[in-house]
Amino acid sequence: MTRSRGLTRRRVTLLVAGLAWAVALVVGGSYGLTALRIYQQTTRVAARFDPPVVAGQVIAGGCSGGFYARKDSTIVLLSSAHCLAPGDRIRDGQGRVVGVLGPRAQLPDCPATRFCAPSDFMPLALVPDRIPWGHLNMVDMGAGGYRTFADGTKALGCVDLTRGEKVEVDGRERFRTGPLVEVGPYDYDTIFPCMAIADMEVGVGDSGGAVLVDGQPAGVISRDINGKLAFTPLEEGLANLGLTLCTTPDCGLTPDTAVQPTE
Repeated sequence: MTRSRGLTRRRVTLLVAGLAWAVALVVGGSYGLTALRIYQQTTRVAARFDPPVVAGQVIAGGCSGGFYARKDSTIVLLSSAHCLAPGDRIRDGQGRVVGVLGPRAQLPDCPATRFCAPSDFMPLALVPDRIPWGHLNMVDMGAGGYRTFADGTKALGCVDLTRGEKVEVDGRERFRTGPLVEVGPYDYDTIFPCMAIADMEVGVGDSGGAVLVDGQPAGVISRDINGKLAFTPLEEGLANLGLTLCTTPDCGLTPDTAVQPTE
């Protein structure tokens, strides 16, 4: 596997659902290509919108975008909590502000000196002119095409994840599929009550990317466990931050009613 500068890995032993796994943290920052066993090089099957749908695609800061959601009158894009910090301003390649990050999903009942979270994500509050109006219920899976969620689609939680289900991701614009192989608690750098492992490769830059399970919105890419992609569930993280998954084209808002995010 080719590692780019900035890739940091620490090996430990983790007990997930009764099995020992070696854990390598996927750290945000600069990213490089990985020699993947199960993947397809992205050949886009549909044009990008303007502004583009970034859910499922690369965002600034070395991570990938998750799903669109709503907090009151603010539209947010989910991404990883370990790439950047709450309050950071994200800009696109032309230097335009896309949004402001934070806060992280977090559980209050946590051992001293530890950090506990239901899912490894935080929202990027988008400025109104960078919101892809008419497409907020979509995820761009590159070679896998756009996926559109029907009104009322449920975000999957830990109890909805079952071994053998089909997992799909497009982090780093590398479309991959593989079966879900394990679900269980994670206790290392952060305590997550639930972590799911899929039989597919993972690399730096995947973190925060949208995860579909049997075509449904399921979570965000969170860790590298024994060379396999691991993700944390969507439903619990949304509930923790008081967010609602966007399942309609405009998520119940308009450009005139969307609120400008503040730092």
